[in-house]
Amino acid sequence: MTPPRDLVGYGATPPDARWPGGAKVAVQFVINYEEGAENSVLNGDPGSEAFLSEMVGAASHPARAMAMESLYEYGSRAGFWRLHRMFTQRGVPVTVFGVAAAMAANPAAVEAMLEAGWEVASHGYRWIDYQHVPEDVEREHIAKAIALHTRLTGQRPLGWYQGRTSPNTARLVVEEGGFLYDADSYADDLPYWDRRHGTPQLIVPYSLDANDMKIVSLNGFTEGEQFFRYLCDTFEQLREEGGRMMSVGLHGRIAGRPARAPAVARFLDHVLASGDAWIARRVDIARHWAAEHPCGDLAA
Repeated sequence: MTPPRDLVGYGATPPDARWPGGAKVAVQFVINYEEGAENSVLNGDPGSEAFLSEMVGAASHPARAMAMESLYEYGSRAGFWRLHRMFTQRGVPVTVFGVAAAMAANPAAVEAMLEAGWEVASHGYRWIDYQHVPEDVEREHIAKAIALHTRLTGQRPLGWYQGRTSPNTARLVVEEGGFLYDADSYADDLPYWDRRHGTPQLIVPYSLDANDMKIVSLNGFTEGEQFFRYLCDTFEQLREEGGRMMSVGLHGRIAGRPARAPAVARFLDHVLASGDAWIARRVDIARHWAAEHPCGDLAA
């Protein structure tokens, strides 16, 4: 019987990633697009959103919370476009974790993602916590996310990241069967194969520490310089080790703010100048790993 948790992973001898061009680090930038799909009575939820905004520790209210709504709106109205300019001006590829309901509320943003050649992975149907959502409802939401995503972008998503998962999410993703990778893990610095649910599923882990969410957390960064230093320290450590992957998580309503965007730009330029990074979309990393370390290779 496969144990429910893997606390061993690659152990002391991680496989050689063999990144293209001999790169020492595969760097992956994610822009989370969630605005409009968060908790709101307008969306039929019992209360307002209380997570990941400038109002750290906000309460959920059983009515519209106008300040919270406008904080989220900043992400889609202004912050997203600031990040979009930053990456497109440098020609750097991005993966968007797009919540389907949020994407449907702003077709212009979706069009800009596609025109830039960005990967648009699925971030679920709604930006809500699925911890206690019934399994049949979560299964239905996964199907709705795929259908709406496909209608909006012209193709089904190949990557999945629920973010606020339930104990059933990973199994339901395997059950659906159409995802090249699942990013709902923070367990490693390299992709790996998850065999717990029958069919092996490639996992391309994400990060909650090299992530601008720490700027709006009680134990996080207070300004852009701290975020920049943390990203640089992460990159340089992985560069020294070699053959690792670094994920950077961004949100329009957080890193897209004027005082924080320059920190992201400085780090982006640092990575570009290093000469040791393969900056890739998450789907490209997944395809590389599946080709170089197929699931039949137990060392991968």
